[in-house]
Amino acid sequence: MAASGFDSCLALLLVHEGGYTNHPADPGGPTNFGITIADYRRYVNPDATPSDVKEMRREEAAAIYRAHYWDALRCEELAAGLDYAVFDYGVNSGIGRAGRALRRALGLAEQAGAVTDAVVIAARGADAAALIEAICDERLRFLRSLKTWPVFGRGWGRRVGEVKAAALAMARQTAQA
Repeated sequence: MAASGFDSCLALLLVHEGGYTNHPADPGGPTNFGITIADYRRYVNPDATPSDVKEMRREEAAAIYRAHYWDALRCEELAAGLDYAVFDYGVNSGIGRAGRALRRALGLAEQAGAVTDAVVIAARGADAAALIEAICDERLRFLRSLKTWPVFGRGWGRRVGEVKAAALAMARQTAQA
């Protein structure tokens, strides 16, 4: 288990999600630390402006990620490496999609992508590296299907590859310990 996994996984995630952007081809609009204006309005300030998003502090982003992604996906209960792969997928493509990918990798029925007790128990008994491989491979297939792949695909592909490599290294390190 990743007893203090959130901080290390967040640091890795912010390598990909850090900084303010407002790319015209990005449907998320104004985004900082990977938090879109819609999520900032949902979780922090319903009347937030692009300027509010731009001025967001890292601590605010961390609190959003902890409560609405890490905790929602029950990452603290997953093996090291698997926690990061699921967390990063959830941030990048939604917690429902990440939860469904984990359930599929485990051979469980989808149930709207919820990470339930049954999912956590099944994940504990499974090979973390195999789950990481399956989830990252599925994630890349999904991203390639998006109409914005020609614009963002190179970066997304690199990100998934880096997440997969780091997650597998975490899983191997834990298995050796």
